[in-house]
Amino acid sequence: MGVRVATGRSILAAVVGLGVAFSAQAGKYPDIGPLPQLKINKAKAELGKRLFFDKRLSGDAAISCSTCHDPMKGYAHPDALSPGYPGNGHFRNAQTVINAAHKKVWNHDGRIGTNLNDMTREMLTEDYIMNMDMRIMQERVKQDPKYVKMFKDAGYGEPSNGSVRKAIPEYLKTLTSRNSPFDKGKMSASAKKGMAVFKGKGGCIQCHNGPLLSDQKPHNTGVQENFDVFLDPNNHQAFIAFTMFQGIPDYMGLKRDPGYYNVTLVDEDMGKFITPSLRELKYTAPYMHNGMIKTLADVVEFYNQGGGKDSRKSKLLKPLGLSAAEKKDLVAFLNALSGDQLTSDMHVWKGKYPAEYPVIADWKNVKN
Repeated sequence: MGVRVATGRSILAAVVGLGVAFSAQAGKYPDIGPLPQLKINKAKAELGKRLFFDKRLSGDAAISCSTCHDPMKGYAHPDALSPGYPGNGHFRNAQTVINAAHKKVWNHDGRIGTNLNDMTREMLTEDYIMNMDMRIMQERVKQDPKYVKMFKDAGYGEPSNGSVRKAIPEYLKTLTSRNSPFDKGKMSASAKKGMAVFKGKGGCIQCHNGPLLSDQKPHNTGVQENFDVFLDPNNHQAFIAFTMFQGIPDYMGLKRDPGYYNVTLVDEDMGKFITPSLRELKYTAPYMHNGMIKTLADVVEFYNQGGGKDSRKSKLLKPLGLSAAEKKDLVAFLNALSGDQLTSDMHVWKGKYPAEYPVIADWKNVKN
């Protein structure tokens, strides 16, 4: 059998064909682009902001929403596993709430797909998160004259649990990505090349597409388990409380996060997690549902290797063979998806409350 020698013309044709194939792949998915504008009620958002930072919305008044969603950390938390209600740990990484109002499904496992009102209720009432009895919360809020006025000014009338669950999501609408180099069309040359890798050879757009750069669907990528969930009693008791309540079979012997299996109880969904948005990554390390990957360079290398090891891993994942330059460009593009750090939102959380909040004082004012 003869050996065919590739000519310069045939090599060029192959490269062009490969480029066309990558372009076709990108065209199969919703294109990435700016987020739509949201209509915001200012009075309701101001009320929601005060509630978001108020520790009295937790059972023992020790933590607020901002304890785990810290403005200085991209409204996420720097620990691999989120803090839990005092006396508990947690079993997943705290996701940023920036752009949460643009989502259609929430939580790493996608168990809430109705609205942010329901998501807010779960965060407030789960015993391992904020452990709030909604009847007590309503009374605490009603006893604060400033809240009484704010609820009235916002058009809610007398403070109520339902209004709390509406006001916090209104505040979250204000936490939308702003002025990223990608959105402004001011990316570096390296980031532009990285976007080409993202849409082409890297195949990232298969799952990270649309304005959020997420298909908001569950996938198993083979992320290594974080065994601090099972070795730390505080984390494990939160995991047990969650899996028991969700009706997960044999939860006491489970040594992996079930992920989307929690929603369907179908074996093939074990270990699937909702594709996260790629916006504001610069501020929200570590990464993955359990914080097991520390840097964006590590994330890129994880996918360059074809993801992790799991018998149910998505067939979309294969080794990519990216060069060092391509990996560097891809990281530059991912960084270009982060915009202004949203720390000018009246106050930056410093562990205590501003003087006008009647719990304690000492916040630091920050301006853009």
